[in-house]
This record gives sequence, C-alpha cells and structure tokens, in this order.
Amino acid sequence: MIKNQIKTVILLGALTGLLLAVGRLVGGAQGLTIGLIFAIVMNFFAYWFSDKIVLMMYRAKEIKEKDNPTLFHIVKEVANKAGLPMPKVYIIPSSQSNAFATGRNPEKAAVAVTESIMKLLDKEELKGVIAHEMAHIKNRDTLIQAVAATIAGVISYAAFMARWAAIFGGRNRDSGNLFELLALAIITPLIATIIQLAISRSREYIADETGAKTLKNSLGLASALEKLEKDAKQHPMGFGNASTSSLFIVNPFTAKGFLTLLSTHPAMDERVRRLKNLNF
Repeated sequence: MIKNQIKTVILLGALTGLLLAVGRLVGGAQGLTIGLIFAIVMNFFAYWFSDKIVLMMYRAKEIKEKDNPTLFHIVKEVANKAGLPMPKVYIIPSSQSNAFATGRNPEKAAVAVTESIMKLLDKEELKGVIAHEMAHIKNRDTLIQAVAATIAGVISYAAFMARWAAIFGGRNRDSGNLFELLALAIITPLIATIIQLAISRSREYIADETGAKTLKNSLGLASALEKLEKDAKQHPMGFGNASTSSLFIVNPFTAKGFLTLLSTHPAMDERVRRLKNLNF
C-alpha cells in the first residue's frame, strides 16, 4: 500500500511539473491564470455536486433498512469495521453487476450497487466489494481525483489555447516555436490523461488492499472481482457515461486493443494476484 501511496504522490508531482512546463511554453501568464481559475471553479463544482449528478445519471434509488435488510446490514457491518459513519445506500437498476462509492467526505458518502450484484455474489464476496468501496471513502479518493482532474483540466485548457495560437499565429513564429506549440497542443493533453488514469489505477490497488485488510480476508474480494469482470463483458452498461467509469469497482464500459492503455482500472489478473498474496 505504501508503494502505491508514493506512486500517487509521484504521479501528482508529474502532473504539476507538466503544468509548469506548459506554462513556460505558453508564456502567457494571464491566460494561464484565467485557465487555472476556470478549471478550479469547474472542479470545485464537481467536487461538491458530482455525487448527486452521478447518482442521478445511473438512476440510483436510495434504500432504507426495511427495503433490503441484507444489503443494509452488510454495509453497516463493513462501515463499523472500517471505523466510518454509515453511508447512504443506493440501488442501481442495471443487469450488470457492479458498484461504486461517491461523496466528498466520509460524512457525506454513499455506496451504490446494481440490482444484479446481489444475485451474482455470495455474502462474503459482496462484503469484499462493499469493503473496497468503503476504502475509497476512507482514503479520500474523491479528493485525490478532484486534484488530478483540476491539474489535467488546466493542461487541457492551455493545450486548447495553444492549438488556436498555432493555427492563427503560426506565420508570425519561427518553425521551432511553432513545433513547440503543436507538441504542446497534441502531446501534453495525452500525457496528462495517461498520468491521471495511472493515478486512478493506483487508487484501485490501494482500495483493494485496504478493503481486504478491513475484513482480514482477501479471497472474497478476489473471487468477486473475477465474477464482476466477466459479468461486465456479458452485460454492458446500457446507460451512463464512460467518463464516470473510474468510480466503479470494475470498468462498466469494456475497452479493447489500444484503448486498454487508457483504462481507468488495473488489469484484473494483477488485482486478483495481489489480493491472493496478501497476508494478515
């Protein structure tokens, strides 16, 4: 876990360094400042309201204990073991078996699972999934992702401005400066995206380990992950948006070929291997 925490810090540092490099290349401090303010405002809004937006996007319905005692008691048990407040519990009307956690802090958190996940998984596997989601809440992954998204957003904004500068101001620049602008416009957003996705994958490893340690059992989660990945391929998510895929315990939108490089989740074989190698 410590290794992945360090990796997250390094990746956030790399994003920050890339931002500083972009600022040097663009050279327009005022324009970059405007972009920074714009990105921070957008991500501030997302941080405070993204939980409500994503729950609405996936048609999630809040339930109480009387609606599904089994699920409610599992969430309550895992929350107690994790030392966290009881989150709100939601059900997503989907034939795909999946789950996610959201909320800006542990006091405002929510755990959402699809209807079919309770049919696919046994009790220990479902506990493993809930423990993984509670780990995301405990580790403040929503905050980490918001910071990464803010920095990546500024880089994307600067790249957008650089594209316009290259198109309309290219004749007034020498070939070296024009090449730098084109490289900035095309390459840096891709690098920022890859780093941002690497942060997401690193947080998944940490949530897997934290969840397993909470229950002192890694086999339930390992078994659940194998079932969930297979189910996600057989029952594609019929609604929602791929931009939210990092929220889910397994990617609800299957990626193939080159697109796997841009996956928000680590390879499932590696996740399962790490879980099975944990000692308590």
